[in-house]
Formats: sequence, structure tokens, C-alpha cells
Amino acid sequence: MATHVHVILRRDVDKLGHAGELVRVRPGFARNYLLPRSLAVVATDTNVKQIEHERKLAVAAAAKQKGVAEGVAAQVNGIVLEIKAQAGEGAKLFGSVGTRDIAEALHKRGIELDRKHLDLPNAIKALGEYDVTVRLGSGVSGSFKVKVSASRALNASPIGNRRLDLLAQIGAFAFLAQCGVLAHR
Repeated sequence: MATHVHVILRRDVDKLGHAGELVRVRPGFARNYLLPRSLAVVATDTNVKQIEHERKLAVAAAAKQKGVAEGVAAQVNGIVLEIKAQAGEGAKLFGSVGTRDIAEALHKRGIELDRKHLDLPNAIKALGEYDVTVRLGSGVSGSFKVKVSASRALNASPIGNRRLDLLAQIGAFAFLAQCGVLAHR
């Protein structure tokens, strides 16, 4: 009986190897663990040729994917993306700007990018400029700036102005009444 057999791994196996590798294992390990779970196939000439062919296709697909990722990274690098959000006093936002908002703003500029590729440590909760990193896989990454600005001033609304005017008038009347200028008749 053979002390070792050669198998080709179909998936990554911890402490053994990566998918597509030809490895030498004990027959019992192959028969009882790797083969029943479809983690490996016996290394015959046809299986070795098929795995080599699949490996070539995988390398070509990875190169194509890397080229697409580099194109997207070139589009994204160096741009300044402006996002308007409602803000209150102290430059704090009502709510926050997250990866979904950034991905929508990129989509409006014609850049298709999944929000899962955006690396934003925490949601943006204040006005200002922030650096955002894009991780596109295959070691390709890019970065751009997001500028969060107020969509409108807090008291720029007509209702807010009327309310402030009314409060100023009430305050003025109260002051004049307290000074004795306005007397009740």
C-alpha cells in the first residue's frame, strides 16, 4: 500500500495548501476527509491538465479584473466630492454621511463603485474635508476627498427669520415695559 498519494486541492485547506496546488498527503486523510468534502481530487493526468487550464483562466480573469480596478482607481484618485447635508450649530450634522451617501454622489458623477469598497472608519458627523480610501482588490487602491458642507444656513428659512423677528419684538416690548416706557392705560 502507498504511504502517500497526490491530490489537487479544489479549495484552500488550512495548514495544507491553496486551491489548485498539487499536494502529497496520507491515503486515509485523502479518502476520509479531503475527497468526501470535495476539497480535493485525485491527481490523475486528466485532472492535472484540467486544473492547469482552470489556473490559466483564473490568472487571465484576475489580470482583467486588476485592469478594471486600476481604471476605476485612476478615475477616483484626486477628485474632491462635495456632499451637502443639513447642519446645526457647531458644524454638527443632523444625522451623518456614510458610505452609501458617498457611493450615490460618485454615481451622480458617473463613477460606478460599490459602497463596500469604500474605506471610511466612522460615519462623518461634522462639516469639513475628509480623506476616503477605495480598496478595489488585487492590491489596487485609490483615495479622494469628501467635502461636507451645509445645505443651507439654519436661520435662512423664511419661517426661521419670522420666528427670530417675532422673538426680537417680544423681547423689545418686554424691555420697554420693564423700563417704564410702556405704561398700561
